[in-house]
Amino acid sequence: MSKLARTLSSLFCLGALSCTEALPPEASWPPTAKKWFDRAEQSYRTGDMEDAEAAVESALRMLPDEPAVRLVAARIALARLDYDRTLQLLSGLTDEESASIRGRAYWYSGQIEKAADELERLVSNPEVRDTWATEVAKLARRGAGRTPFRISGGLVAVSEMPQVASTALVVPLEVNGEQALAMIATGTAEAVVDSSRGGEPSWLSLRFGERIEVKDVPALAKDLSGLSRQLNAPIKMLIGVNLLRRLHPTFDFSGGQFVVRSSDPPPPPEATTVRLSYVRGGGMLMRGSFGTEPNVRWASFLVDTSMTFPLALDDGGWKKAGVPLSSLRDVPNLGGLRAGMLPAMRLGAFELPDVPGVYGAPIAELEQGLDIDLDGLVGSGLLAPFRVTLVDGGRTMWLEDIPHEAMMQQRRPLPPPEPNGTLDDDEDEDDEPPKKPGTKPPAKPPAKPKAP
Repeated sequence: MSKLARTLSSLFCLGALSCTEALPPEASWPPTAKKWFDRAEQSYRTGDMEDAEAAVESALRMLPDEPAVRLVAARIALARLDYDRTLQLLSGLTDEESASIRGRAYWYSGQIEKAADELERLVSNPEVRDTWATEVAKLARRGAGRTPFRISGGLVAVSEMPQVASTALVVPLEVNGEQALAMIATGTAEAVVDSSRGGEPSWLSLRFGERIEVKDVPALAKDLSGLSRQLNAPIKMLIGVNLLRRLHPTFDFSGGQFVVRSSDPPPPPEATTVRLSYVRGGGMLMRGSFGTEPNVRWASFLVDTSMTFPLALDDGGWKKAGVPLSSLRDVPNLGGLRAGMLPAMRLGAFELPDVPGVYGAPIAELEQGLDIDLDGLVGSGLLAPFRVTLVDGGRTMWLEDIPHEAMMQQRRPLPPPEPNGTLDDDEDEDDEPPKKPGTKPPAKPPAKPKAP
């Protein structure tokens, strides 16, 4: 597996989420309804789900029974993880795209048997090619009677994250009672187990920090041996977003901690909030901006923590950032990638100056599979300097600015290698963590002057 392939491993799962075009609106629509519909479609395609939701609701008030409007509204509702609303909007619609969205709503809401029925009907059509639906339909049929992601045990479980390579987010856990290493891979919709030694799609039991157990976790299978060689660690599992967002997790690369909870924590005292949506239910999408007020330029990013670069932008993304492609320099041994520096970026209330990024990643292929106009990908390199927490079922991300002193602490080395493993015995405990991009937290009121 090449470095480029490793950094874009999300293609193997999210790229399979093919979709068809919505039904064209009729010429007899009221002009105002057509404008609301067009705005909803445009906002959805650019990742602005809040505006898309408001616009499509206005269109629905004027055309409540129009299939094209209901289909777009269902796409938006699924991206917002509103499964009941998604199923309500699709009631009576039988086209392939409606069946695809309905099957995903059943699956992500835990209605396993209904998901199996719907997805099996979808893939029985010879004109439909949807790898995700084919694999998940089989997995769902095997899981009849199960309740996915049942959490038991303690309230909080803390695991120490070993540092393996660059900013890869590696987590120790137990898989069906056996010790293993997993990688947080938000570019993957589902959990994935290693099939290099005969693993197959199955339902797993996971344990974190010897305190919290998560039962009936659905997992697809893929050969992860190439990833293990790249990271020099035996990765046995990928933690995709369908699992991650149910763990109420915090991952702190700088502090070397991965926290799993049985419920959402209270808000941290100093953090910024970033809203997330999930394209077709499984693609973690965030919004950010380039520049400063009043010339702010909004951008949409797919979050893929299996990519260690902070950012990968396409032509439009670099243009929004105000960086000409001619200024980018070639990166040796990375398959034609070119690198540059973004002058400024904002996530929530944090300003990030001098953010490195690359150009040349196959972002257009992801856009075709997701039907979204992306500006680029956010990798683990951008999130590593922060303490990151997911709450509200994954709809909200809290970013805490980590003090420099915490980042300079020594990281815990990897455990000794397992038989036939590929861990490096010479792991340096004093490896310096990656350089932290500069951040500016929200402005605080000035301190009161001391009395003379």
